Amino acid sequence: MSEVTPQQVSDAVDARAEEAREWLMDIIAFESTQGNEAGVQAYMLDLLNSLGLDAEYREIPNEIFDDPEYSHNENEMPYDGRPNVVGVLKGTGGGRSMIVQSHTDVVPGADWEDAFTPRFDGEYVIGRGAMDAKGQVIMQTLAIATLLDLGVQLKGDIEQQVVIEEEPGGNGALSLIRQGCSADGVIVGEGSSLNVFPANRGAIWFRARTFGTPMHMGRRFEGQNAIEKMMEAIRLMLIYEQKIVAESANYPLFERYEAPVQLCLGIIRAEGWPSMVAGECVLEGGVGFLPNKSMEEVKVELLEAVMQTEDEWLREHFELTFPKLHNDSYEIPGDHPLPVTLHDAVINWEPGSEIFGWNVSCDARLYNRLAGLPTVVYGAADIKQAHSDGEKVSMTELLNGAKGLALGLVNWCNGE
Repeated sequence: MSEVTPQQVSDAVDARAEEAREWLMDIIAFESTQGNEAGVQAYMLDLLNSLGLDAEYREIPNEIFDDPEYSHNENEMPYDGRPNVVGVLKGTGGGRSMIVQSHTDVVPGADWEDAFTPRFDGEYVIGRGAMDAKGQVIMQTLAIATLLDLGVQLKGDIEQQVVIEEEPGGNGALSLIRQGCSADGVIVGEGSSLNVFPANRGAIWFRARTFGTPMHMGRRFEGQNAIEKMMEAIRLMLIYEQKIVAESANYPLFERYEAPVQLCLGIIRAEGWPSMVAGECVLEGGVGFLPNKSMEEVKVELLEAVMQTEDEWLREHFELTFPKLHNDSYEIPGDHPLPVTLHDAVINWEPGSEIFGWNVSCDARLYNRLAGLPTVVYGAADIKQAHSDGEKVSMTELLNGAKGLALGLVNWCNGE
């Protein structure tokens, strides 16, 4: 069988609905925060092999720490025993290949006591990772299982990648890209409400430092206060935010967003004493940007914005670095064959689905920017569920998402 009807796909997905829900609840129960991913990865390796994929571990070399695209974070640790999982479904040849990818690492449960005790209320599976992104992993697995159940003969290969460390910035995906993964298209699983996103906003984190002259508050007017200097820097940064918002208005694929980009002030701290003029102040935050700007442009423009100050002390005692998250933006045309092929399949089950840009960043930009591969983002549930207490995914939407993905894979891999 090389062709299938939407009804055949729908019936095959529904036949595995209960099983897929069990898979999802099983993997939610793994507290797969950074450094604790081994258990869930072992589960996914066994599951993919049991379904008929040729699955294996792909180890992440510790040399990745030196990669210029590595996303450094405060919880770094060796990658020994923390692999990615890759499963391959070989085609007969002559078609287009596809990578489907998502991640099993999650953010901590924080104050949510039952975060890793999944439950089902009759419609929603609830638990940490239900949407971000274990639900997407299972949606992709179910779609491929459906093709195997139907006995579909695909011309192009499908490679399912189950990665770690998306949350800290994409280091699992980076490793696979550096190891040479390639395909004619890539679908990254994140919560898109079954819309198809061929473009993502970028995000870069910054660290700003101002330096003053610490002294007793009684001599305040004889010194320079680093906190007050940072207040001036922040004022100028927020003026820069207005500039990038205006320059990004009505950018193609992002027209629906009133302010698709932003500057976030996340953390500010100063060492000292209440009755002491602060000698140093540190601000950490982020800048979101669209494909109309490169990361390097954003870095330069943010510094230039602060350097416009009339405060000579600030100009000479200000430091700006970008040591952590650096997610670039990316885009492919909305009428590219990849989003069009996937979307044409999805609308059989989600007529309201649209093709537009996503004002969030994820692993997708790595496949497009570093590997040069056409890439889209697609998945079940709304991104608003991400990292929230009570995170959940509708099983109806997950099943419809798997149906659209399965039919889209057939049409893509058997196309030319």
